[in-house]
Amino acid sequence: MSLWSSVWLTLQLAGVTTVILVVISIPLAWWLAGTASRIKPAVEALTAMPLVLPPTVLGFYLLILMSPASPVGAFWVTLTGESLTFSFSGLVIASVFYSLPFAVQPLQGAFQSVGRGMMEAAATLGASRWDAFRSVALPLSRRGVLTAAVLSFAHTVGEFGVVLMVGGNIPGQTRLISIEIYSAVETLDYASAHLLSGGLLVFSFIVLTIVYRMNGRGVWAGA
Repeated sequence: MSLWSSVWLTLQLAGVTTVILVVISIPLAWWLAGTASRIKPAVEALTAMPLVLPPTVLGFYLLILMSPASPVGAFWVTLTGESLTFSFSGLVIASVFYSLPFAVQPLQGAFQSVGRGMMEAAATLGASRWDAFRSVALPLSRRGVLTAAVLSFAHTVGEFGVVLMVGGNIPGQTRLISIEIYSAVETLDYASAHLLSGGLLVFSFIVLTIVYRMNGRGVWAGA
């Protein structure tokens, strides 16, 4: 029963995180793809930091940020009556930060591949910037959007260090598949560990195969 509870909780977390990431990453990636601002390299570096930063480091600082003793954590407690730490809401926030580059980078590459010419052509036909984005750039970048969603979902499913630091290991509340595997190995329940690990292995292979088949030129390819 615990195994399937962890699977369901992980799928819920991955689904919610993916929706949030796609919503916030589209405008961010669009800005990064077209801006010449001096702060662009800094924003790109901040966005990509989860790719190189140890998950426990990110998890530690998120734990501090969301603790009831911090302004953010205290505000959440006042607003909802619950703590962000060791909760599903805290897991969502941590997952959004940790999987951000897996959403932003495919979208940025897709928007850059559209090119300025297409947008300028739309402008000469009387389209506003919003209309040009909605009717030209976004449809042409649909593979990038789909890639961002698939990679964000898959990456969230496989999280361990960040979610363990922020959410702990509470059955039915914060125990995800990766944490369930860790617990199974600790208790020498290798049958459960094999079942979940094998499932994640197959899932990861299928996801990457789909992404490469969609794009042909690589994971970060655009439209």
